[in-house]
Amino acid sequence: MKINNKIGVIVDSFGVGVKEGLKKAKEVGADGVQIYAVRGEMAPENLTASARKELKDYISSLGLEISALVGDLGGHGFQDAVENEWKIEKSKRILDLAVEMGTNIVTTHIGIVPDDVNGEIYHNIQKACEELGVYAKSMNAYFAIETGPETSAHLKSFLDTLSTNGVSVNFDPANMVMVTGDDPVQGVHLLKDYIVHTHAKDGVQYKKVDPRNVYGSLGYEPLDHANISKMVTEGEFFREVPLGEGQVDWDAYLQALQDIGYTGYLTIEREVGTQPEVDIAKAVQFLNRYRA
Repeated sequence: MKINNKIGVIVDSFGVGVKEGLKKAKEVGADGVQIYAVRGEMAPENLTASARKELKDYISSLGLEISALVGDLGGHGFQDAVENEWKIEKSKRILDLAVEMGTNIVTTHIGIVPDDVNGEIYHNIQKACEELGVYAKSMNAYFAIETGPETSAHLKSFLDTLSTNGVSVNFDPANMVMVTGDDPVQGVHLLKDYIVHTHAKDGVQYKKVDPRNVYGSLGYEPLDHANISKMVTEGEFFREVPLGEGQVDWDAYLQALQDIGYTGYLTIEREVGTQPEVDIAKAVQFLNRYRA
């Protein structure tokens, strides 16, 4: 099997700032980059018109393009109606920035979509996503929800309630195997109409874990709150590992993306490890083996 997808890197994974991270992305052989645009120098409110043009020109001079911006605002996503007021506005400004910088995708976490479709939290997320989806669609753009907090079937049933596909999917196979234990191959086929961006990441699940203990949820207090984060980060439940060393079946997963006609980016994300640059370079080499 040969693929034609471009390979991206999350600049922030290098941990050296945007400019240096862009250079490193070029050095490891990436075609494009994804950049956090939430706070600091990349926040829309801090990036002047001249700074935007300068950054865009610099990225272009390196022969790179932007695959997407990261617009994850943390907390409980869009579960809290009070918080949603500023989060929706900020998300729109991040999308404006994305389009100006030459990409039409902003990836985000919306909070765990509850099973109770009649509950307040479900309604809050749905209302926020409807507004954001309509806004994105008006610009021929997407807010792309990262997979992981819920099964692909449940996520699809939620997305199907929205009036547009302006809210779509950033498919992360590692989050699925680590947290819900869902099958990424099946997930790709289920979410085929919504996948606009992907993260190339790998992981291993050791024990079943309640997703609320990983991502949090409004009004949810885990029974063993003090130890949960420690158990998660120290790998009792799961661990993120270098590409090709985990439970993601890359042959089957990449074939599934081919089967649905996905032509977008495979963007490498490395959230742990002491040598991110080494791991990312190896990940580029790993994916290059599949390229035509």
